[in-house]
Amino acid sequence: MSIDYESCLKKGKIRSFSRGKGLANKELQAASADLERSQKTFKDNDYKWATVQLYYSMFHSARALLYFKNLREHSHFCLIAAIQTLYVKTKQLPVTLLEALKKAKNLREDADYYDRWSEEGYRKLLSAAEDFLNKANQIISDQKSQVE
Repeated sequence: MSIDYESCLKKGKIRSFSRGKGLANKELQAASADLERSQKTFKDNDYKWATVQLYYSMFHSARALLYFKNLREHSHFCLIAAIQTLYVKTKQLPVTLLEALKKAKNLREDADYYDRWSEEGYRKLLSAAEDFLNKANQIISDQKSQVE
């Protein structure tokens, strides 16, 4: 268990969430909708909001994975720490997708808080957001079929 994840647990930023498994698919749908909206927004040359929407697609994909373990985050940082411990360290999710999630979070913060964004930043993360959503769907689907 990573120090960050352990700290998040101790601070109550990651908690048990008994309804999580039942809401995981809703989060995947939100991730898919955000991804689709980001692509439309990008076509309208609104790179700031396309970047924000792209991050939230990845956020909801990550949250779906956490929910599937009946856990809930109360911090974006702790969501990333949980994904690293529960999915990357167990080799279910490639580290490249975790790094892309971190990068997307930074780009979203730059767009929201500092009014900095770029077409290039969005383009670099689009395929990672698609891959993250596909991988989250696959992990959840595989784990559901193992239970059934």
